Amino acid sequence: MITYNELYEALRKERYSEQLQPIPKNFIKEVAAYLKDKKEIAEKKDDDFSETILKTKKQFENSIAIFKELMLRRKKKILELAFVAAETGISKRDFENMLQIEKECFDGIMKYLEKEDKKIAELLKGADEEERKKQKMIVFIEDTEEFLDLDGNTIGPFKKGDLVNIQEEIANILVIDKKAESVED
Repeated sequence: MITYNELYEALRKERYSEQLQPIPKNFIKEVAAYLKDKKEIAEKKDDDFSETILKTKKQFENSIAIFKELMLRRKKKILELAFVAAETGISKRDFENMLQIEKECFDGIMKYLEKEDKKIAELLKGADEEERKKQKMIVFIEDTEEFLDLDGNTIGPFKKGDLVNIQEEIANILVIDKKAESVED
């Protein structure tokens, strides 16, 4: 079973190192057993050992705080590793120092980041296609003076026979006004 000093030492190493520190594979189970043992002693109502019980109670509370901080620091390092791995494609650094549950967390984060990158790529690709869909190819069937588009920009003038890829709404107006014909029709 793990001791208070070993738990504190694990936190100290994690605090002062940028890399994920190795801990025993059964670390969480050992900490759980240690905490259960300390809790049982701390909850005793025996006056003969009151100083020992108070010391154990304090050690129990400190142990919980140490364990939480240790896990928080490890999670932060795992997140940083996942971000680096997502950007560089290298994901095995410090992998051997992870507990099984941390490896599963890392893999889950990596899958999510990859999924997110694919979504962004699809949105970018889709936005490009959307822009092209909003355009319409027309051919002018009569000379047309310059005019303003929907954004207030001047476009034109155009001559009969000019082939133009233009905003769809403007193209539709020009077709309705019999100044142009749609090429796609």
